[in-house]
Amino acid sequence: MGGGTPIGKAPGPLIGRDDDLEYITAFADRAAVSGGALLLSGEAGVGKTVLLDAAVAHAETAGSRVLRAAGAEFEGEVSFAGLNQLLGPLLGQMPGLSTAYRRALAVALGVREGSPPDQLRLSNAVLALLVQAAGERPVLVVVDDLPWLDRASAVVLGVAARRLAGSQVGFLAVSRSGEDGFFDRGGLPVHEVLPLSEAAAAELVSDRFPALAPQVSRRLLAEAQGNPLALLELPVALSGMQRSGTDPLPVWLPLSRRLQTAFESRITALTPRTRHLLLLAALEGTGRLQTLQAAAPGPHGIDGLGPAERAGLVRVGESGNRVEFRHPLARSAVVALSTSAQRRRAHAALARHLAGEPERCAWHLAQAAAGPDERVAGLLEQAALRIRQRGDAAGAVAALLRAADLTPPGAERGRRLAEAAYLGAVVTGGLRDVPRLLDDARTASAEAAGSLVASVAVAHHLQLSGDGDIDTAHRLLAGAIEMQPKPYDAASDTMVEALYTLGWVCYFGGRAELWAPFHRALGQLAPEVPELLALLSATFADPARTALPALGRIDAAVAALTEQADPVWVARVGLACLFVDRLTGCRSALWQILRAGRDGGAVTLSLHALSLLGLDHFMTGEWEAAQALAEEHVSLCRTHNYRLLELLGGVYLQAMLAAARGDDATARTLTDQMTGWAVPRRAGLIVRLAAQARTLSALTRGDFEAAYRSAATITPTGELADHVPHALWLTLDLTEAAVRTGRHAEAVAHVVAVRQAGVAAISPRQALSTGGAAAIAAPDHEAVALFEQALTVAGADRWPFDRARIQLAFGERLRRTKATTDARAHLTAALDTFQRLGAAPWAARAGGELRATGLTIGHLPDAGPGSLTPQQLQIATLAAAGLTNKQIGERLYLSPRTVATHLHQLFPKLGVTTRAALRDALADLPPERP
Repeated sequence: MGGGTPIGKAPGPLIGRDDDLEYITAFADRAAVSGGALLLSGEAGVGKTVLLDAAVAHAETAGSRVLRAAGAEFEGEVSFAGLNQLLGPLLGQMPGLSTAYRRALAVALGVREGSPPDQLRLSNAVLALLVQAAGERPVLVVVDDLPWLDRASAVVLGVAARRLAGSQVGFLAVSRSGEDGFFDRGGLPVHEVLPLSEAAAAELVSDRFPALAPQVSRRLLAEAQGNPLALLELPVALSGMQRSGTDPLPVWLPLSRRLQTAFESRITALTPRTRHLLLLAALEGTGRLQTLQAAAPGPHGIDGLGPAERAGLVRVGESGNRVEFRHPLARSAVVALSTSAQRRRAHAALARHLAGEPERCAWHLAQAAAGPDERVAGLLEQAALRIRQRGDAAGAVAALLRAADLTPPGAERGRRLAEAAYLGAVVTGGLRDVPRLLDDARTASAEAAGSLVASVAVAHHLQLSGDGDIDTAHRLLAGAIEMQPKPYDAASDTMVEALYTLGWVCYFGGRAELWAPFHRALGQLAPEVPELLALLSATFADPARTALPALGRIDAAVAALTEQADPVWVARVGLACLFVDRLTGCRSALWQILRAGRDGGAVTLSLHALSLLGLDHFMTGEWEAAQALAEEHVSLCRTHNYRLLELLGGVYLQAMLAAARGDDATARTLTDQMTGWAVPRRAGLIVRLAAQARTLSALTRGDFEAAYRSAATITPTGELADHVPHALWLTLDLTEAAVRTGRHAEAVAHVVAVRQAGVAAISPRQALSTGGAAAIAAPDHEAVALFEQALTVAGADRWPFDRARIQLAFGERLRRTKATTDARAHLTAALDTFQRLGAAPWAARAGGELRATGLTIGHLPDAGPGSLTPQQLQIATLAAAGLTNKQIGERLYLSPRTVATHLHQLFPKLGVTTRAALRDALADLPPERP
């Protein structure tokens, strides 16, 4: 790592090697008593020497004498060099040997001149010297890099190692798999040191390089395949920006000198033709022998790969039509050990035979080019378009940047740089690169720098980065759109993307006046507005007034989603579903975006997926998952400087979770962060989201006046604020706060406004909250029917927190009107939900109401079959006998809706989901229950 700041932690205990250590140290202990030999074998860099060092430390601690030598490539021709290293410390003990043995050792070790010793006599002399030394204390002979040991030493030690039984001399040596050099293992035991397991490899990288971005860590783990040397050295060769995930990783990971050395000797020993074939195979990527044959014509075709196979670098698959590198690092080493001229020549050869695959051909031509080439740049730009259409935005940016590199100075170069800046800002997470790319575009062409695509890139940078300049972004983009010829071309991807971006700016700004240029431009788009843009404008701008007519088309778009769909399309369908409560239908496709993003895909799309999934999990009561998604969202935003999205998604979710769980301090800290950033930037959306979290926090702690004031800043009572989509999420909050602060007229007026807008028809969640609000605002004689109507909305159980709040309010009302039995049923259901969610203050409130009905805390029902109340047991028994809700209600003097509520509560307690399963479940109840 040189003299700079270390990028990883200092080495600690060996990770993932417990079994190997146990095996090797057990051998050392046995050898100290009865002698023996063991060979460690494994691929280069797998950690054999580290295990050897551990064995040496163990033996020395136990009192053994360690004699150590290591083969060295430059000493491979020096006879007895290894033996000299090993036995040098024992020269003083030679007088104890016979004259013949002393003479043989003295000549071999260069102490005296004489005729070469007999090989068998020398082997016996070495054995005798070691046994004699072991008379004082056990001896462990350790040899590293056995294949590079000189021939003479290897032959002698091979004989001696097989004759150590009963001697208190151990022999422990290391060699690479399949490479023993001149050492004759002759049936000696071998312990294969395998690559680290996937879990151990991940632990090693996390331990030594804790700051690595997750996607970078995953790439390194895939390349290293459990090789510890690779795991420790690959991060060293990356730049700081690459390690943090800010800059993309190259196609070929750079190798440190140590990693190159691990493969260098096997590669450099090959003939030029074999190395050329290996380079073709490495650069071609798919391993198709047919392509290699075509790219390397000659009388011997691809037969030249034979030496590479024998060297353990590649293998030919069983089908005989594909060649594979035995380790990804071998492929990287082949590329690293080639010259730039050799690589260009190989790329050119491959391009000539890939004309039928335009995208791959364009990339090879681009890599073969030594300077500007407009023809190749054009081919690569076409490839970028195809890559973008497949959903690989990061790949498209890379292709566009390479195309710009190959473009001669001028307008075309500026345009391609502006396109790359746009994609980087909109999709891939390259916000930090946008100013530099636009500066480059401006240098290349003032016209390109002022284009609509450049304006989109600038607008994204201004609003999403730490600058968060909403108004400037709006003026810039609205002005650039206004300057385009009219009518606007609906077939122009650039124009459509500009309108998407303008819609985002308006949404973030959160002011009705910002939307006027958007709606005006949409009306001038011809021949018609693209479907998804139309859906987003209907549901994102002012859904209370425009969403209802679009619901059927939104449902069709959700139904058409697949995990293979264009990720941009998926994300935008998800956004269109946000305020109409259809996100759950998008989950599978959104998770696919997130999985791809975690593997180094498009960052901005990953952020949208995290935000949408987090919101859906929060609303559907999966709060632990929502918390994890929020934390991941915040971390990714901070890595890539997406300050606005951080507050909009992750921080907002964290604030809502804290508010619902009664963590006032955290909720206050987070909402202060949101407003502190958003107010000076006029980001009205963030201000309103903070107000929503503060409203929930106040409701949770029972401060209804504070809740009312916060909610009213989002939308006044008696109306749904113009172009404020989040007003749809405040119906229940605002109505309850108004009622509990004595503002009954305002509460009723708000319910009337919501009903007149027809938002209950948008989704079961809206029907639940609208019905619940109406019941809370109603007088006692109307409230029961309205509560029952709200709680029996089909599909309302998908929103457990909202439903439990309404059950709590219903139970409170029933208790005050002395309907104690029914009150207990609803309060118990609310308590169960609040406890499951971890909403402790709400659970305490439900528990307090239950106490007021006469139940003590010790008698509060738990989950499980034994927790059925007498009334629930009656209802379950009658339902199991086949009676309808109406018939049960008539028999027990309950309304059908109340019966339905009881059934909904008792099903999970009995572990069933249908009425048909009730009979068997009731048969399993304890016999003392009737």
